[in-house]
Amino acid sequence: MFQFCADPSTLETTRWLACYLTTGKHMGFYVSFGTVLLLLAITAPLAMTFGMGGAMAARSRILPLSWLGKAYIAIVRGVPDIAFFLFFVIALDQGIELLRHQIKCPDWPDAVRQGNDFIVCTAAKMPLGNSPQWMHETYGFFLAVFTFAIVFGAFAANVLLGAMRAVPRPQVETAESYGMTRRQTFWRIIVPQMWVYALPGLGNLWMVLIKATPLLFLLGVEDIVYWARELGATKTPQFTAYPHGDWRMWYFLALLVFYLAFTKLSELVLERTMHRLTRGQATSGGEAQRKAAV
Repeated sequence: MFQFCADPSTLETTRWLACYLTTGKHMGFYVSFGTVLLLLAITAPLAMTFGMGGAMAARSRILPLSWLGKAYIAIVRGVPDIAFFLFFVIALDQGIELLRHQIKCPDWPDAVRQGNDFIVCTAAKMPLGNSPQWMHETYGFFLAVFTFAIVFGAFAANVLLGAMRAVPRPQVETAESYGMTRRQTFWRIIVPQMWVYALPGLGNLWMVLIKATPLLFLLGVEDIVYWARELGATKTPQFTAYPHGDWRMWYFLALLVFYLAFTKLSELVLERTMHRLTRGQATSGGEAQRKAAV
C-alpha cells in the first residue's frame, strides 16, 4: 500500500483518489458516521426514559411532582436548543468538577471562581490531564449524549403526556369499574394504548433528533460535520501529500445523501410500526384496515 501511494504526484486519478480516500484522517471521517449512529442509539432510549418520567410526573396527583414535571417540559421546550446545548454542557462539566473538587481537595485555599476563570485542583479535573485522548473524547461524547437526552426527553414528555390524555376515557372508566387501581389502569390500559397516539409525534421527534446530530460539532466532538469541514478545506503541498482545492461542497453533499437516506429508512420503519400499532385500534388507521379486510 505504501509502495502504491509512494509518489501521489505521478499517480493516475483513480489511484490518487484511492490513496487519498484511505488516509488516516479519512478513516476518522468514516468512523465518525458510527459516532453519529451510536449517539442516536444511546440518546433515543435515554430520551424516552426522561420523557416517560417527565410525563408521569406531570400527570401525578402529587402537586410538587406535577409542578416539577411540567416545569421540566416548559423550561427545556422554551429555551432555544443551541443555547441549552452550549449552556448545559458547560454547567454539567463544571458541576462534576466542583463536586470532585470538594471531595478530593477540601483544603484548597483559593476560590474556585476567579473572575471569568473556573479553577479546580488537578485531581478534580474531568478527565485528568494525564488521561489518554480517547478518555477525553469519550467523556465529551457522553456529556453530549446526556444533554441531547435531556432536551429531547422534554419534547418526548410533552408528546407522551398528550398521548396519555388521548386514550378514550371510557377505557379508563371500565378498568376502574372492574376494581383496577390507578397504577394498574395506567400500566395495563393507558400505556399499551397510548403508543398509537404518540407515534406520529415521536416519529417527528426522531427526525428532528437525526437532524440535530451536527450539533455534536459545536460540543467539541469530532463528528461528520467536523471532518467534512476539515477534509474539504483547501490543502496545499506544503502541509500534505494530497493537495486539492476547496472540496467542502462534495463532502457536505455526501452528508446530504447520508441524512436523506437515513431519514427515508426511518420513515419506512415508522410507517410499518404505525400500521402494526393501529391494527384493531379504534382509530382512523385501524378503521381503514378493518374496512380493507372486509
